Amino acid sequence: LNWLFWQMGAAPLLGGGFGHFFAYAPERFDYALDRFAMEAKRQLDLIDKRLAEGPYLAGRDYSIADIAAWPWYGQLALGRVYEGADIFLDVKGYPRLMEWAERIAERPAVRRGAIVNKSGVLDERHSAADIDRVLEAG
Repeated sequence: LNWLFWQMGAAPLLGGGFGHFFAYAPERFDYALDRFAMEAKRQLDLIDKRLAEGPYLAGRDYSIADIAAWPWYGQLALGRVYEGADIFLDVKGYPRLMEWAERIAERPAVRRGAIVNKSGVLDERHSAADIDRVLEAG
């Protein structure tokens, strides 16, 4: 629960702070971008250090903490949000974070969930057969 609640308090600084000033601000504000980039890197470092103690945030088992944190931190590490942010934040410098992000991305339920709300991918997002068809196609 500690890691779940940490994510709930920390992720808004990643998305609403860093993400906004990196990807959406109408003009570049170096002070704000630098401030939130340093906070994002602090969070990535914290996760990386935690993962040195076990494969998942709460230890050896996949948990709600990983489920809640991965869409924010895992997707960022894999370069799937805020185009170029993974390079800007040097996410490859956090090897355990990268391993965690990749390990979770390969989970069947995560792969299924990742396509559900993508526009134009599924004919019917409530159809398990449609999801299976898209996943089988590659």
